[in-house]
Amino acid sequence: MIDAIDRKILHHVQRDNLLTSARLSELVGLSQTSIQRRLARLRATKAIEADIAVVSPEAVGRPLTMLIAVELARERSDIIDRFKRAVRERAEVMSAYYVTGETDFMLIVSAKDMQDYEAFTRDFFYNNPDIKGFKTTVVMDRIKASFTLPV
Repeated sequence: MIDAIDRKILHHVQRDNLLTSARLSELVGLSQTSIQRRLARLRATKAIEADIAVVSPEAVGRPLTMLIAVELARERSDIIDRFKRAVRERAEVMSAYYVTGETDFMLIVSAKDMQDYEAFTRDFFYNNPDIKGFKTTVVMDRIKASFTLPV
């Protein structure tokens, strides 16, 4: 169960995961030991799913970002599960969502350039008989990149 103090901790660490227990202690009003114990519990219970860094796509040579709507040929659980596994295995896929509506999945994919993206589409989509079709939207400007939730 997440209480008000946990929410305060989560508020701060999801904005800056490098905060020390001493600084969190000051911000939240608990001892450093209590902060460490709560952080350990939040990680163990998966309230904190990961400790990550948001990396600049340009800094690592992957400046292109695409939003891709994917429609499967058939909606069967084995096909859906197989596609989910395939998505998890591809490093180019930064985020993926199984959605309702006219499409089955929404993917966020990074690429070095259009040739790199075309190679990805040929390998990942065109070689997959379970894919009925996909539509790509190229991102012109990343306005916000965040995993911050209102807590």
